[in-house]
Amino acid sequence: MRLQLENDLPKLLFALVCVSVVAALPQVESAWLGIKEVYGEQDFGLRILRELMLVVLVGYAFFEPRLRQGISSSSVLAFMAVIATYVLFEIGYAGYLDLPLVVPMAGLRVFEYLPLALLGFVVSRLDAGDYVLNRFAHYLRYYIALEAVLAIAQALFAPPLFGVSFLGGGRPFGTFVSPNLFGATMATCALVFALIPSMRLWVFVSVFLALLSGSRTAFISSLLVVYFQLYALLRPRDRWALVMPAPVLAVGALVLASSPLLSGRDDADPTQDGRLDLWQRIFSHYIRDPMDLLFGWGLGLSSNTINILYGAEHFQGQFDSDSLYLFLLNGYGLVGLLAYLGFLWMTTRMSIHPHKGLVVMFIFIAGLTFNMWEYFPQNALLMYLWGMVLGTSLELIPSTGLGTSVMPGKRYV
Repeated sequence: MRLQLENDLPKLLFALVCVSVVAALPQVESAWLGIKEVYGEQDFGLRILRELMLVVLVGYAFFEPRLRQGISSSSVLAFMAVIATYVLFEIGYAGYLDLPLVVPMAGLRVFEYLPLALLGFVVSRLDAGDYVLNRFAHYLRYYIALEAVLAIAQALFAPPLFGVSFLGGGRPFGTFVSPNLFGATMATCALVFALIPSMRLWVFVSVFLALLSGSRTAFISSLLVVYFQLYALLRPRDRWALVMPAPVLAVGALVLASSPLLSGRDDADPTQDGRLDLWQRIFSHYIRDPMDLLFGWGLGLSSNTINILYGAEHFQGQFDSDSLYLFLLNGYGLVGLLAYLGFLWMTTRMSIHPHKGLVVMFIFIAGLTFNMWEYFPQNALLMYLWGMVLGTSLELIPSTGLGTSVMPGKRYV
């Protein structure tokens, strides 16, 4: 069997995303029946398919010659060594705090789909990034079509388990355990389609599904995609007309997203949000000394994975962070948080990808009230896109021959 990443990788990425359709089937069936499952009582049987599909992708990268050569380059190995060293330090510090090993391991789940970022990075260095993304986006249309049929049916007829949609039924959850996860994934799919100029129709289909979910994070993220689409259509001299009112538009989007009309909930007022009370309580009670602030005060304790597995507050100090940045501050401290933000900034400085601003801004905003690196398949899609954008730079991987065009004379956008 002959392996060729230009044909194989888009199909494997699509298969990975499609695993989400069956991974949460028991929870989706319960939600259709009007039963909201309690944390700690959810069936994880089918979710192992996500990890198995990830193993298949990693195995493919090992056997495909060009991918194996790119991943084993000195720059990639040096980056992995830095990450591994830092992770070991954090595990050791969590052990020093007498946390059970399962807690820091759950906190390290943010690195679970890092192999996809490495794949995106190497594929871009092979000059195949645009082509692979184009083929993957075309496959992704079938996934969006399936989710659209389910979401519209749920928005019309499903019980209002999570609130009421603006179509009269319950807030749609597609093939996910909640509308928030569904909306976040649809907004991320809109981002994928936005990178392909010929697929603007699917951008708006994905944005519509994100709005239908009633998720505030999905609403703001999807509007960001639309904003950048409009920005790209304007002439450079006319773009100031969108840049100047951007802060006002952002505040207006937050107010609109919190209205009962779009959110489907009466308790979505951001001035009375439980998140704000939670964050204030965490800062008041858990930062005890400079060590806590610098290196964190419990890697994994703010992980939604731990809460789902064991129930809320099973371990002392456990809480739902509902924010990537609070999660990072809790587990990795100010050092880890600044390292993450610095890496986002470095991506914009190193990359020459035409859509780097949209991808990096999307990742930044999505993490404000949502720990997207814990939720599948949003984390898988964003990891791959981040790696692809970072790999689109002027410098090539030395001594590997990477960077030559896979299909001379053609550029796929």
